[in-house]
Amino acid sequence: MTDDFTTDPATAEGLGESAANFTWLLERFAAESAGVLDAIAVSSDGMLIAVSRRDGHADSERLGAVISGMLSLAAGASANYGLGDLSRVIMDYLGGRLLVSALGSGAVLGVVASKDAKLADVAYEMTLFTERAGAVISPELIVELQKRVTSAPAG
Repeated sequence: MTDDFTTDPATAEGLGESAANFTWLLERFAAESAGVLDAIAVSSDGMLIAVSRRDGHADSERLGAVISGMLSLAAGASANYGLGDLSRVIMDYLGGRLLVSALGSGAVLGVVASKDAKLADVAYEMTLFTERAGAVISPELIVELQKRVTSAPAG
């Protein structure tokens, strides 16, 4: 991934510049990070705000629901044990991994990675994405992104 925060005009689709940049960064993160199969951004209330794959909207909705449940469980554990704010949740399956990382301003990044993916590399790329995208995420941007995702055709 590169450090520039510019957008591909083909991705903009009527979005504001920040929303287009956010979506573009997510798509690039998923496409260029070795072992990443899918990536989504979800608001703290469990609503999908951005997807890396435009052809898998139904899959993204299901992943968003899973991530929302994970966030609820993580918040419960944190409250019970005084663990503080969420940094990252990692679920390791026989066939791959599901990682969730806080983005800030009430949003999280959810990533599906292959079993062969190097966890340290995926976590590093997630950190880079979080630093870039987290710097621009705001409640207003989340609302704009939600509108775009909910109007996308089901895939």
